[in-house]
Amino acid sequence: MAATGHFGATWGDPESRQGRRAFAITTEGVFLALFVCGLAWVPFWFGSNTLIAWGINAVVFPGLAALYELSLVVRGLPHPVPIRRIGLSAVMLAVVVLWVLVQNATWTPAGWQHPIWQLAADALGQEIAGSISVDRDLTSLALLRLMTAASAFWLALQLSHHAARARLLLWSVVGICASYAAAGIFALGFMPNGRLFAEVTAIAGPSKFVTSTFVNQNHYSTFAGIGLIAGVAGLLRLYRQELGRSGRLWRLKIATLINTTGSKAALPLAFAAVIMTGLLLSGSRGGIIATALGFFALFALNVHKKAGGSLRNEALVLLFGALGVAAAFVFLSDLLVERLRESGLHDTGRPVVWMLTIRSILSAPLLGFGYGTFSAVFPMFRDDSVSVWGIWDKAHNTYLEIFQGLGLLFGAMLIACVAVLVWECVKGARTRQRRTTIPVIAASVSLLVGTHALVDFSLQIQAVTLTYMAVLGAGVAQACDPALIDDVPVANSTNDTARWRI
Repeated sequence: MAATGHFGATWGDPESRQGRRAFAITTEGVFLALFVCGLAWVPFWFGSNTLIAWGINAVVFPGLAALYELSLVVRGLPHPVPIRRIGLSAVMLAVVVLWVLVQNATWTPAGWQHPIWQLAADALGQEIAGSISVDRDLTSLALLRLMTAASAFWLALQLSHHAARARLLLWSVVGICASYAAAGIFALGFMPNGRLFAEVTAIAGPSKFVTSTFVNQNHYSTFAGIGLIAGVAGLLRLYRQELGRSGRLWRLKIATLINTTGSKAALPLAFAAVIMTGLLLSGSRGGIIATALGFFALFALNVHKKAGGSLRNEALVLLFGALGVAAAFVFLSDLLVERLRESGLHDTGRPVVWMLTIRSILSAPLLGFGYGTFSAVFPMFRDDSVSVWGIWDKAHNTYLEIFQGLGLLFGAMLIACVAVLVWECVKGARTRQRRTTIPVIAASVSLLVGTHALVDFSLQIQAVTLTYMAVLGAGVAQACDPALIDDVPVANSTNDTARWRI
């Protein structure tokens, strides 16, 4: 049984037990299709930054993960990517989840519980159960979102053990980002308030920037940057393959570039062009700078000689890609330049909020205030150094919020569990001799979202988080030991999934 895709190649298996394997192929394909549909839905409703969207996503992604696990049991198959491959991260995440449950528990020692519960009991004149968390509802919602993100990562990890499926997942992400970019550009040009939905206009007002379905252009820009990096990386891979067949003469290489641009690369180029247009028209300073850093990582990880490759081909492909990105920036950066002229790169409000957040962290460095409780904690520390106008329900620095909520130890553990996975992608990108594109994408996108998380809260918007988890899961799957999951023949392997060939 075999099927051929546009970007990948043959999906199939020449081994025995054809009936069982055919069912496995169909099942994996169905789950991948459902997963992609879930990723396509996530940005639609304000970037999934609403309570109802959180609930829907908490059913869709953990539900799919549970059904996938059940399907493995029914088929009698092991996990395509064993959990031991991400054992350290899995252990750290489990410890963090247990700590969050402890923070929300009412049976913890009275000395651990935040004094606000006793103050509330005294004010109301009745007994109130206390906890480490200052707001158990907010902590429960934050844990729900964390487990939803973990489920998305786990699904992407398992479904991407085969390189063709991993590429299909990444190109699906590019297509989704391009669709939302096109919708945002249309809204900016033809909708009265520059927004797709009147509800968003009521919340944030009219916009002269591309925001697509997101409330804020800064969050949209991070989402668009993920798709742009993935699309450009896929294009680099395509051009590299074509140049490898073009011979050694420069005129043949240039002719190959031109021919590929007008044929095989036409649709991916259109996707990338639409996404880049939407990104630059978002006018987001942090998002565009973070995406530029992601491109720096992308090109840096690509500048090394592949097995059987040519440094000349590598240089030509990277130069071609860099010129394309630079040309697009020159023609489409007017809004960004205008915003930089008006606002500069410095925001006076955020550093003050960061300092107050750090002060709150130091007041409870070990126990924290409860995961996800920034909006409840910040008013306790807010002073006249912050304008009396406006509500600060986010610190505009995801790392500080994590430390404030979980404490320094468990906050560092949550950050480290992701950092270890990113390091796996970096190692895979640098040490593997073939099929490094997807680990490179995951590492580059990680730099993008990780940098933007220093100055904004895009990673706290589920459309960004779940899309990033899908990319990271695919990257880790393809960066792992080829003897376990690479789609090249492995001598004397008893693992059925190790004998796929593209």
